[in-house]
Amino acid sequence: MPGLTAVDEDDVSSARRDGAHAAEGAGRHLGGAAVVPEATVARLPQYLRALTALAEAGSRTVSSEALAEAAGVGSAKLRKDLSHLGSYGTRGVGYDVAELQRHIADRLGQAGSWRVVIVGVGNLGHALAGYSGFASRGFTVVGLFDDDPAVVGQVVVGLRVRPLDELAEVVGGPGSAIAVLAVPAQHAQAVCDRLVAAGTRSVLNFAPTVLRVPDGVDVRKVDLASELQILAFHAQRRAAPAAAAPAPGAAAPARGATGASAGPLLPHALRRVEEVV
Repeated sequence: MPGLTAVDEDDVSSARRDGAHAAEGAGRHLGGAAVVPEATVARLPQYLRALTALAEAGSRTVSSEALAEAAGVGSAKLRKDLSHLGSYGTRGVGYDVAELQRHIADRLGQAGSWRVVIVGVGNLGHALAGYSGFASRGFTVVGLFDDDPAVVGQVVVGLRVRPLDELAEVVGGPGSAIAVLAVPAQHAQAVCDRLVAAGTRSVLNFAPTVLRVPDGVDVRKVDLASELQILAFHAQRRAAPAAAAPAPGAAAPARGATGASAGPLLPHALRRVEEVV
């Protein structure tokens, strides 16, 4: 599988769950507690980030409204999410910032240390390996892998890039490592299969493709192109009224059989985005 280093930052976006488990009704156990809806789990890092900023600013308590605003969600949704964790706050006082911060961090597994391996050490792999934010959140990069002979053997942030044949030595055993895939789409499934066979049960996929994994393996997908297409959709929708209105004294724009204005349409905009990505 030559060329695992071909993926770069253009394949990055907000993480999105592969498959149907992103639905509000799907859920999972956190720390052995009651089932928490998957959508709530996805918002917990936002709450933790907001609480960390509040703690650093010296805040001791915070209302649900203020915390919701800092996290970018509605206050009713925040209260419902935290109720799944048993955190209701105190009427008239709000939430204890330090206590809630510790509680969410614990439920997200940040009380321990998580081993991470990165497969594909190109531009994106280098950037991820050097990201300082992992350590503060309990993640330690313990292995870098590639199949490019020109890359294998290089030392990146103190770690030697290893060949794929050595995956099982690092990812298997107790506390199996979380794997980050930064490989081209055409190689992602084969590499994922090797990771799962070696013992990996958690995969963060930066390749623009859907991975097929057995039950018991969690996959999160990160796809910049999809996010850009969504932004292009909304940008074109905002621009449409202005484009449809003729300038004073100008002839009305030509319209097709459906009554839509002639000119650039959404598919063209999306094609342009895909060409850039």
